[in-house]
Amino acid sequence: MELIRGLHNLKRLSGCALTIGNFDGVHLGHQEILKNLVFTAKKQSLPSLVISFSTTPETFFGRPKARISSFRDKHLFLKSLGVDKHLLIKFNRSFSEISATDFINKILVEKIGVRHCLIGDDFRFGKGRKGNFSMLQKASLEKNFTVEKIDSVSINGHRVSSSEIRSLLTNGDFSAAEDFLGRPFAISGKVANGNKMGRTIGFPTANIGIKRKLSPVLGVYSVLIEHMSKTYNGVCNVGKRPTAGGTKTLLEVFIFDFDEEIYGDHVTIVFKQKCRDEKKFSSFDELKKQIQKDVEKSRLFFEIKTG
Repeated sequence: MELIRGLHNLKRLSGCALTIGNFDGVHLGHQEILKNLVFTAKKQSLPSLVISFSTTPETFFGRPKARISSFRDKHLFLKSLGVDKHLLIKFNRSFSEISATDFINKILVEKIGVRHCLIGDDFRFGKGRKGNFSMLQKASLEKNFTVEKIDSVSINGHRVSSSEIRSLLTNGDFSAAEDFLGRPFAISGKVANGNKMGRTIGFPTANIGIKRKLSPVLGVYSVLIEHMSKTYNGVCNVGKRPTAGGTKTLLEVFIFDFDEEIYGDHVTIVFKQKCRDEKKFSSFDELKKQIQKDVEKSRLFFEIKTG
């Protein structure tokens, strides 16, 4: 799949089938849209194009949300679904000022060369979010492209959405989040050098650079660690490490019965159970005692799961 960073790097296509959105998490609702996009594109012998945003509209307007998936993981999910091209647009002041009409005519039609546009049922676009499905339908008749709307996916009467999944993750309901995502919730990244504080209290940790100011999960969790085609059990903390005076959100994982050096390696952390919220302890000795309890709780959890 080709990654195109910015409209200025896009060469006008002779035609394409496209969809637009943040696609955070690439959940079952997103997957329904993307599968339809890929199917239609192949049927019409067109490349499939997904337009997403490096800076989301919510972040630009001062309403940032915790990301469910990193950009890398989102890009790989799109690739796994068979998407041909991924156009990444930075949502900035000038882009926010583009009217809905100009977005259709100057960007979708003239710049990109849309032949088929497929969107979700809640999609809005253009300055003031004035663009909608009806406007696209009307323009499609004039500009010779087709447009299709995909209805939301619901599970047990609940609409599948990124917002609902964030809420489930925050509440530690990983089973329901998995149902909505179509896979277990996980965070992946490279193991980085840390301050090795964990070693001093008997719990050496692997530090994963998650590059998030906001995280949908905060606290201590029982997790699976996937590394080099093997899976291990462990316990991880996502937070600022208040006992150590931390200020940056980090992910640290203690892998059970593991003593390999894995700096620079890529690992995936699969969240299975929330043990507790993060808290500040009065001493490192108190922290050590609590981590021992977290490890015991997590070992018991995995024993029950596999027993």
